[in-house]
Amino acid sequence: MSNKPTALLAAGGTGGHLFPALALAEELLKDGWEVIIATDERGARYDKSDLNYQTVVISSGTLKPGLLGKFKAVAALGKGITQSFGIMRKYKPDVVVGFGGYPCFPPLFAAQILKEPTLLHEANAVLGKANKMLAAKANNIALSLPKTKGVTDHKKFKEKAVVTGNPIRSAVVAKQSAPYPTLDAQGEFKIFIMGGSQGARIFSDVIPAAVKLLAKADQQRLHIVQQCREEDMERTQKAYTDMGVKCTLKPFFHDAPQQLADCHLFIGRSGASTVADVAVVGRPAIFVPLKHADHQQKLNADVVADMGGAWVLEGDDFNAKELAKHLVKLMAEPDTLKKAAKNAASAGQPQAARNLANIVKRLGKGTP
Repeated sequence: MSNKPTALLAAGGTGGHLFPALALAEELLKDGWEVIIATDERGARYDKSDLNYQTVVISSGTLKPGLLGKFKAVAALGKGITQSFGIMRKYKPDVVVGFGGYPCFPPLFAAQILKEPTLLHEANAVLGKANKMLAAKANNIALSLPKTKGVTDHKKFKEKAVVTGNPIRSAVVAKQSAPYPTLDAQGEFKIFIMGGSQGARIFSDVIPAAVKLLAKADQQRLHIVQQCREEDMERTQKAYTDMGVKCTLKPFFHDAPQQLADCHLFIGRSGASTVADVAVVGRPAIFVPLKHADHQQKLNADVVADMGGAWVLEGDDFNAKELAKHLVKLMAEPDTLKKAAKNAASAGQPQAARNLANIVKRLGKGTP
């Protein structure tokens, strides 16, 4: 075993949970810490680039309707907790950090039973289910946003809360100073479209239909860079090609930070990591929140929209006719977009990973 201080970072397997964990891992590794990331099989498949951390796969289950679904979830969770006690014995982490998602529950639960320091990070504007179950015994709750439902309106949770921002990968932070791309009323207009870690079919339905409503001159200005699901790729490509619209379609963009920096307008979901990335780079956005019972994506998007850096289209408002109206207006008003880009940047929190790393170091009292 190494004599270095060790952090166990537990996160669900989606980008919204895992990317902040990777951003924190990068900071801690710079500081000489050992890092272990506990996630599910989806998270374990993410490319960890040059980061020198270990990955452990945790069994977990999402509570689903029906008795059988609940039984399977509880069984998987029980297995994950057993695994987590073994992981705690093996790695002896100084601090355990949870980033939400069901896979984060077993390691944090085990750490709290063993009375080890635990830190939760809530990326969204609403406290997630796993974090909510763990919050009472956590040492601190780090927040991306100053008004997080379930924390700032809960007396005991509020006392241990600290606003750090949402940790951003260094590849995104590196684009913070990238100037807004040159744009004039007749030049190329680049739109970058992402639908979350798995893509979103609605963008392949609505956006080509909206582009079809534009004047030919506007269509010819467009360069669409769009994340598409594999099953939607062919029809979406055909729709743009038939209109003579320049397009680049992929199921996943490994160079997303560069694509974001290069675009004039972002269109996409408003998960916490997406909103944080867009704000740090400083690009105007049309956010299309995924429906949640707690409206978390809408609340995430509102943070930037309220500062004048984005527009929010939710539910039935995201349709071809309404989107086309926005595109016509924005393509004709470069100054509006430039101002929105500046406003979006003012909502960015590029120091979030360092802020969170400082809390981890304090809790672990680890200075290598």
